[in-house]
Amino acid sequence: MKISSLISYSPTYFKALEWLKLISLTGSFQIMVQAISFACGILIIRILPTQEYALYTLASLMLGSLIMLADGGITTSVMAQGGKVWKDREKLGAVVVTGYDLRKRFAIVLLAISVPLFLYLFRHHGAGWITSVLILAALIPAFFTSLSGYVLTVGPALHQDIVPVQKIELGLGLGRSLLLLFIFIFPFAYIAILAAGLPHIWGNLQLRKISHHYADWQQKPQPKIKKDILGVVKRVLPRSVFNSFSGQITVWLITIFGTTTAIAEIGALARLSMALTMVTYIFGTLIIPRYSRLTNERKILFQRFVQILGGLFLVCLGIIGFVALFPTQLLWILGENYRGLEKELILSIAGGCCNLIAVSLFTLATSRNWAFNPIWSISITILTIITGISMIDISSLAGVLKFNLFVASMEGLMYLLYCLFKIGRLEEQEI
Repeated sequence: MKISSLISYSPTYFKALEWLKLISLTGSFQIMVQAISFACGILIIRILPTQEYALYTLASLMLGSLIMLADGGITTSVMAQGGKVWKDREKLGAVVVTGYDLRKRFAIVLLAISVPLFLYLFRHHGAGWITSVLILAALIPAFFTSLSGYVLTVGPALHQDIVPVQKIELGLGLGRSLLLLFIFIFPFAYIAILAAGLPHIWGNLQLRKISHHYADWQQKPQPKIKKDILGVVKRVLPRSVFNSFSGQITVWLITIFGTTTAIAEIGALARLSMALTMVTYIFGTLIIPRYSRLTNERKILFQRFVQILGGLFLVCLGIIGFVALFPTQLLWILGENYRGLEKELILSIAGGCCNLIAVSLFTLATSRNWAFNPIWSISITILTIITGISMIDISSLAGVLKFNLFVASMEGLMYLLYCLFKIGRLEEQEI
């Protein structure tokens, strides 16, 4: 028998072909989505004045922090709980409804607490009272629709019904790009924020229709499920609170100690990290649900873990290498205001890659309900931050980016060791 015939009948060959098709399909849609998002981001950078773009960057940072805090591990816990009952529509419905109810409660309380801080930071960086209030008002629909959207995708993700969700995301991107045309007439940060948030109202209505096929949304929140989710939240929330600061520590440091121009520069550099967003999306859509569904067999979990980690490393090395070869050409995309930041661009991308690996390892752990004791994780990160500040000069943009690279690397190492520790403690099979 020919070698080609042997390969074509090999289970490994069929498995590899299946993954290639999944990644190609998911990746092709995501490339279109990210291309639209990237074009919108560049349009915002080039049209908004530096002052307005700095406020836009600050608002985006706050929105990301709010979403992380309001989630507090709820979505990953819902994914883990749903992975146990994903074939039962009623049971999965009870899980997602309970998670959705908890997220709404968290969001309302958090927003009430955060408003004064946000107003202060906007005012600190030169925004008037009217501008500050308008930016805050524009953030609210983006905040609530983003929270709802994450829970609505749990059912389709567990059933790997990816294409309809991606079509909705493509529609969201097109809607945002159309609304962004208004910044040619009104070049203000709050217009750009509103353009990103409003299409999600339509998107969530469509997501609910898809989710309804896999989860019964007529179910009531269940106390037992609520208790299980809150059990994870109690361990993850302290870390989420800390991550809302440490995960974006570069921007926070620039916000507190730097200039408004520096905020705009670091925000513009982050726009060139769109490739990392695509990797994160594919990882969360294809890898996390499958890893959460694996049985508690040590050998299988370890093998899949090594494969996932190896793939992440190769992708990140390729991205860093590409940026290192063409930094000047990439900066040209951002426009005249951001020339001469070649070194800072490479540091930004390298830090983003390290952070991608750290977050991916953290998500892998929580998808298995392996919640790292927050006392240990926060203590280790605080020690890392103190060490980084004592070793690195953070008075410049390059220094802050080096500091971010150091912290992200140490966090990645911490979660790597923790995942290996949890896998090693399983009793089913020896590696």
